[in-house]
Amino acid sequence: MPNFPDSEHDSAVLTETKEKLDKPKLFKVLLHNDDFTTMEFVVYVLNTVFMRSEAESFSIMFKVHNEGVGVAGIYPYEIATMKAEKAMNMARAHEFPFLCTVEEE
Repeated sequence: MPNFPDSEHDSAVLTETKEKLDKPKLFKVLLHNDDFTTMEFVVYVLNTVFMRSEAESFSIMFKVHNEGVGVAGIYPYEIATMKAEKAMNMARAHEFPFLCTVEEE
C-alpha cells in the first residue's frame, strides 16, 4: 500500500492567490476627411464595418466632414486595427483615398 500523507497531520498549508487582470487598453478608430471619398461611402462603411445605426453613421460622417476627423468606434487594439484595415480595403476597392487611423484612447 502506498504511503500517503495523513491529511489530519499534514503541516503544509495551501494558500489561494487571485491574480487581478487589467482591462485591455482601448483604441479609437479615427476617420479622416478627404476631398474625394463620398459621404455616402463613409455612411456605408460606418454601417457595415463599425455596425453603426443609420442615424449614428450620418452624425459621425458630418463630424468628419465638418471637423476633419471623427471617431468611428473604440475597441481593443486587435479589433480596432482590423476594422480600420477593412474600411481602408473597402475604400481602395472603390478607388477612394479614405484614411482610417488607430490611436490609444
